[in-house]
Amino acid sequence: MRPGCFILALAALLVGCGNASAAEWRTLKPSPLKRTEVAAARVGGAIYVVGGFVSAGHTTAAVERYDIAGNRWSKARSMPVALNHAAIAVHRNDIYVVGGYEDPNRSTSHLLRYDPSTDRWTRLAKMPTRRGALTAGVIKDRLYAAGGADNGTALNTLEVFDFKTRRWSPAPPMTVAREHLGGAVSGNAFHVLAGRAAGVGNMTVAERYLPAERRWERLPDLARARGGTTASTLADGRIVIAGGEEDAGTIKEVELYDPKARAWSALPDMPTPRHGLGVVARGRRVFTIQGGPQPGFHFSDALEALTVPPG
Repeated sequence: MRPGCFILALAALLVGCGNASAAEWRTLKPSPLKRTEVAAARVGGAIYVVGGFVSAGHTTAAVERYDIAGNRWSKARSMPVALNHAAIAVHRNDIYVVGGYEDPNRSTSHLLRYDPSTDRWTRLAKMPTRRGALTAGVIKDRLYAAGGADNGTALNTLEVFDFKTRRWSPAPPMTVAREHLGGAVSGNAFHVLAGRAAGVGNMTVAERYLPAERRWERLPDLARARGGTTASTLADGRIVIAGGEEDAGTIKEVELYDPKARAWSALPDMPTPRHGLGVVARGRRVFTIQGGPQPGFHFSDALEALTVPPG
């Protein structure tokens, strides 16, 4: 090949690679409800959004279902109790909602199960510790509920629900107490990310719980301190964390954690920065749902999606 042709071919290859790795946010159909401090999870091709505030001081029990392929919303059966700041996780295609606050800002220990196939809710054994603004994840046949707050005090609590015995048990606490934090499961480890605490503010701390060893392991810090955030795991095991709030406003930066490389990197900023939002992944696509576009009692029906480049 002549030198000039080789240079042109190399340039074309580099351009092609650049296009393949480009990532842009896409705006999807807004939800029927505007709300904040929601919980969201995916079962198959549908995203379920539960609870949250719909106005200042007013919590809803409403559940909405988003059909990813059809880009359309529908109603599902409401929860048996109205909750905001609850945590959510999925086990064998059932949705579990744990903790949260009831009006007026009263922490709870609820554990609710929703079966999408029957559109029915069931109350299960309550969590030992009342708390809201916590996070939760499922590894095999156990649900892990970490952090949160009760009466304004951030907790380092980790409690485990066994789906087989339907009983709760304590586990080693996190190294750092925090609330309004993100959580995601990857590689049989429960990653707990960022968050805040009274008198401390937003944090960059990251750690993961290793159930097989019953211990916590510190991870590299996030680049951006954030509270009021949420995280989700892509199909390849990488974790996306988005959203949050601070005195200056809501946080637009989005970060990606690669557990294999133990490294953080930046993704494109959210078009509509929000706190108290839902973050859900399917494949390499991540969805940011509802949440407050400004700190405090502000509400959004926004739904935006980003396809993350391959690792």
